[in-house]
Amino acid sequence: MNGVGSATTSPPVPRRRAARPREASWSDLLRRVNAVAVLLVAVDAVAVAGAVARLRPDWWWAAVVAASLLGARAAGRLYRRRLWLSWLQDLPRSVAATALAFALVTLVGLVADEPARAAQQAVLAFAAAGEPGRLAVFALGRWCRRRFHRCDRAIVVGAGKVGVDLVGAMLAHPEFGLRPVGFVDPEPAVDPAALPVDLLDGDLADEITRLGVGTVVLAFSRTRESSVVDSAITAHRLGCTTLVVPRMYELYQDGPDIERLRSYPLLRLGTAPTTRPAWWVKRGTDVLLAAAALVALSPVIALCALAVLLESGRPVIFRQVRIGMDDQPFVLYKLRSVRMRGEDDSQITWSVVGDRRVGPVGRFLRGTSLDELPQLWNIIRGDMSIVGPRPERPGFVREFSAIHELYWARHRVPTGLTGLAQVHGLRGDTSIVDRSRYDNYYIANWSLWLDVKILLQTVGELLCRRNR
Repeated sequence: MNGVGSATTSPPVPRRRAARPREASWSDLLRRVNAVAVLLVAVDAVAVAGAVARLRPDWWWAAVVAASLLGARAAGRLYRRRLWLSWLQDLPRSVAATALAFALVTLVGLVADEPARAAQQAVLAFAAAGEPGRLAVFALGRWCRRRFHRCDRAIVVGAGKVGVDLVGAMLAHPEFGLRPVGFVDPEPAVDPAALPVDLLDGDLADEITRLGVGTVVLAFSRTRESSVVDSAITAHRLGCTTLVVPRMYELYQDGPDIERLRSYPLLRLGTAPTTRPAWWVKRGTDVLLAAAALVALSPVIALCALAVLLESGRPVIFRQVRIGMDDQPFVLYKLRSVRMRGEDDSQITWSVVGDRRVGPVGRFLRGTSLDELPQLWNIIRGDMSIVGPRPERPGFVREFSAIHELYWARHRVPTGLTGLAQVHGLRGDTSIVDRSRYDNYYIANWSLWLDVKILLQTVGELLCRRNR
């Protein structure tokens, strides 16, 4: 999707339910700190220290014991946020994590050909001392939620039987840590006067901000499925914990991502990628790789620029307004691959295969993606990332958002030089629906490893010229 000329101004893109993330205040940060999780970490740390002090293994064995126990328990998600504070429910997972730590200590002893008896005894001593502490933490957490109302404000999307039952359970059992403040449902299945909490009139994003909501529960409603997905993305984007009542919930088994509110299973959706610590790793890696690539490839960029200059004159660098994260416009830089002919229509014209304005140099630059190398500067500036949804022009964003559901949702993360849609052949004049679906899949499943896979696939595509 290339054009000609330059553009630095454009009408703002209307936001379609795309609420911008809230600015995090100190009160928000304190509210997000989970006291139960902090206490569980503290109890385990004290239990490890006590077991090591009692059995006195060598210092390096003490380090192996501490790393194995705390690492296995963190990997087993024993320090996660949770609604149901049940020691018995959590006991099998805790025992499994301790058994894994015992196996790791034993394996280290075998590999190092050192006796591991003291370290193994320290693991067993940890279990004996730690479990009563965990029991006390869960009991204290339930008591504090009931006594001091240490509960997260919650909105329920869907004012039907299931939604009413969930709100009733929250009100009757504050030990689950949720305090309902209202329903959001344009077509409530229950008389609003009979609802246990208010039916809110405002937009979900506005109500989340106005009421200081930290959790959104998605129950069944009469509205379209796409509206429920919109609500989930809005809550996700505003940093709320998002819980979903799954279809056929009566058949759901407990699992790592399943919460329990009395008899109802609630599927916990992952947090927004940009709120995770790993996102800072992504940003730092983006800057380092982009800067190194810009320096290393500067001779290539200079040769390409010279070829453009000889074929069609100036300007060599093509500037165009694109839409980035949170619908914010930015100026994207590319090597010009299209001959300039009269008035610039690049903001409203889609360049397709066979465009007569594209000369031999332009075709070569497009075919090898060398025309996109100046976007490394956009990455250093923070306009883009190496991997993410491809940025589009404001006019097309307005058009696609109006006719394609959830196209707007792809702007929850920074746009990218390459992306999941591109490595699956969705470049140029291809399906917008498929692109949007791949982009939203990428955001929902983002991880550093997914970025690495996309980069490897991009290299393979460039070398093999597949999907062209």
